[in-house]
Amino acid sequence: MRLSWWKLVSIPILFYVLFAGLLAGVPARDILNETIRNLYFHVPMWFTMIVLFAASAIYSVRYLRTFNPVYDNLASSFAYTGIFFSVLGMITGMEWAQYTWGAAWSNDPKQLCTAISMLTYFAYWILRSGMKDADKRAKISAVYNIFIFALLIPLIFVLPRMVASLHPGNGGNPAFSNYDLDHRMRLVFYPAVFGWILLGFWMNNLLVRVRALTDAHLEREMDLMND
Repeated sequence: MRLSWWKLVSIPILFYVLFAGLLAGVPARDILNETIRNLYFHVPMWFTMIVLFAASAIYSVRYLRTFNPVYDNLASSFAYTGIFFSVLGMITGMEWAQYTWGAAWSNDPKQLCTAISMLTYFAYWILRSGMKDADKRAKISAVYNIFIFALLIPLIFVLPRMVASLHPGNGGNPAFSNYDLDHRMRLVFYPAVFGWILLGFWMNNLLVRVRALTDAHLEREMDLMND
């Protein structure tokens, strides 16, 4: 398999993030303690999710403008990869909350809004799985995909900031960058964001290739059956 330069770049970055994230020094903070290391994993996974969903919405727009099935395939692949990172982000967030808030789920506004966003994308997955006509599936799912991404923005970035929240950066609770993210953590956190996003695009690239091979195999089987 041919490796592009950005794939090669992601490998040492993620090794560095894993090594430094688990072993490098972090600031001693009340309640957070060593769990602050989760900042290198939980937050970048949310960033990766948002970038992947944004790419999915862009390709949905391009499909509706051209009706090129390639764009529909890319839009759905980016959405599926984004769903995977949303699950990872939720799991790492719940694990962090268990140690810092005392419970994995506390009905925090950010948790609730994120869960709603995830459900809308799970519905996208179900919608595509339940429609057999390829053209109809592509058009309806493209419109729905654009709508749920537009809904994602207020759910993730706006509504949680308008109410009291335990989550840093929301509801008057200061974000980590204001008092916890010191220079040592910045040297790991920013590469982590970049590295996890590159990994997300790499995983999407693999998914696109697998789906293309699967479609080609099904077409050959259909040709053999027709012969």
